[in-house]
Amino acid sequence: MSENPRRSKNPVKTLMRTLGYVIKGYPIACIAVLICLVMSSVATAVGTMFTKTLISEYIQPMLDGTLAQDVGFAALASAILNVAIFYLIGVLCNLSNEQIMVRVSQGTLKKVRDSLFEHMEKLPLSYLDSHGRGDIMSVYTNDTDTLRQLISQCIPVIISSTSTLVSSFVSMMILSVPLTLVALVTVTAAVFTMRALSKRSATFFRRRQKDLGAVNSFIEEAVAGQRVIKVFCHEDKIKEEFDKKNGTLYDSTRFANGFANLIMPIMGNLSYLNYVIVAVVGGTLAINGAAGFEIAMLVPFLQFTRSFNMPISHISQQINSIITALAGSERIFALLDEPVEEDDGYVTLVNAKENADGSITECEERTGLWAWKHPHSADGSVTYTRLRGDIVLEDVDFGYLPGKTVLHDINIYARPGQKIAFVGATGAGKTTITNLINRFYEIQDGKIRYDGINIKKIKKADLRRSLGMVLQDTHLFSGSVADNIRYGKLDATDEEVYAAAKLAGADYFISHLPKGYDTEITGDGANLSQGQRQLIAIARAAIADPPVLILDEATSSIDTRTEAIVQRGMDSLMEGRTVFVIAHRLSTVQNSSVIMVLADGRIIERGSHSELLEEKGVYYTLYTGSK
Repeated sequence: MSENPRRSKNPVKTLMRTLGYVIKGYPIACIAVLICLVMSSVATAVGTMFTKTLISEYIQPMLDGTLAQDVGFAALASAILNVAIFYLIGVLCNLSNEQIMVRVSQGTLKKVRDSLFEHMEKLPLSYLDSHGRGDIMSVYTNDTDTLRQLISQCIPVIISSTSTLVSSFVSMMILSVPLTLVALVTVTAAVFTMRALSKRSATFFRRRQKDLGAVNSFIEEAVAGQRVIKVFCHEDKIKEEFDKKNGTLYDSTRFANGFANLIMPIMGNLSYLNYVIVAVVGGTLAINGAAGFEIAMLVPFLQFTRSFNMPISHISQQINSIITALAGSERIFALLDEPVEEDDGYVTLVNAKENADGSITECEERTGLWAWKHPHSADGSVTYTRLRGDIVLEDVDFGYLPGKTVLHDINIYARPGQKIAFVGATGAGKTTITNLINRFYEIQDGKIRYDGINIKKIKKADLRRSLGMVLQDTHLFSGSVADNIRYGKLDATDEEVYAAAKLAGADYFISHLPKGYDTEITGDGANLSQGQRQLIAIARAAIADPPVLILDEATSSIDTRTEAIVQRGMDSLMEGRTVFVIAHRLSTVQNSSVIMVLADGRIIERGSHSELLEEKGVYYTLYTGSK
């Protein structure tokens, strides 16, 4: 999606890949459509060719008096009926084709969107961090919609036009080879003209799709940030920036459509010119009695000339849509080709039970006891390690970009039940450490062990399932309050939902909502206060009942009074669990087992609250300055 729109593309490869979705998904329907389109073209060609027979064997003899009128009219009526049957077959084939293509096009779009969404869910966070949400949404909406037109309209027109082109050319060659060569001269000029203009417009259509994604991304961002825009009175500034992006889209669209719209009038005029030339040359041949050429041949030949030029005109009309669809397809395939998040882990998290001898075995039912299932390839054995929440970081270095390290030599030893707090200035690396524990990003050096197991050996889904998180930026989904809490444990009962809300201190305000736990949340919780949204997020983590908790500024949006309520619930939630806390309010971390002070990606101080105060270092300055 970030490719340069000026760069040369491979439209044939893109088209074939697009057709792959259609053919693989609906092979029988595609064959049926192909048969219908070919039969329609052949039926039309046969009907047109029959006009020569009508003129030479029926109409002309009747005018000359060489064929009795009573016999002639009966034979003529029968011949016309035969022609009508051919045309009726063509009409029925076209109707069948239209109905089949509706199902094929919509079904293919569903498959494409399913593939896009499934692939997006496997992408690493680094991709989502570097691409605008509006631009990604544009792929799902604008770019996939161009495929609908390509599949339902453009491709059938191309197939139909090609079969008409072939049937018309063969028929013209049968009627008159010299006259066919005359027609080909103008057609050749038309084809080269169309090719040159199409190549030029393709560049701007690719640019237009990219610019459209940029505009959508900007609009999405502006809508989400309206409150900030109004607070700082930046309405004029944001409008100026939008005008600039919208102007770029206008320019690319104007040039794209400008070149594309030249094709149709040029092709139309060349078609008329071709018709006139063929009519003059054919009439001259017929009048002069050229060998093997008669006036009865000129009438169907002129019809075939129109039929021969018409497919080229139809294709030229579709050039605009084809180029747009190919540009959209390139963006779709660019997203589908993005490398997915790698996961080479083989250690999984399973339900377990403890036997009388103290050993642990796997079981199907939920017992409240979890274990790491660790298969060993060397001897084929499997060992089970109780999930305790023992996390160790040894000499960890990390950078978001190669050569730019943001964490240096990080060593942390978090034992089960301990509360580890991270404090420091913004950008010191606090949140980055918790992201590494989740394997949202991969470390460059060092090791992270979970219950003695290198987390690279643990499947990411199982690793993250064992970790509960409350993020600084709370995100709620459309649905009821209960549904959002239940997101932490999808099979949770209503009683478990209520218990989690009470533990987080959210039950009181939820009970006073218009519909209580059934109150619908819209717009990422726009109908709730920031503190209420945070309380629901804490309840969502509580219901998951994880052995390890990561609290990233979990109480940052809660007032002091509410914080006291939440803190009591948090203390209950944290009991017996390994907890990582990131906080700017130092009052929330005073009871931590260990407090680590970070600066510029390094741990510069560590110890308990009292120990760090005695050192009178950075923590002392932060604490006394915050009081």
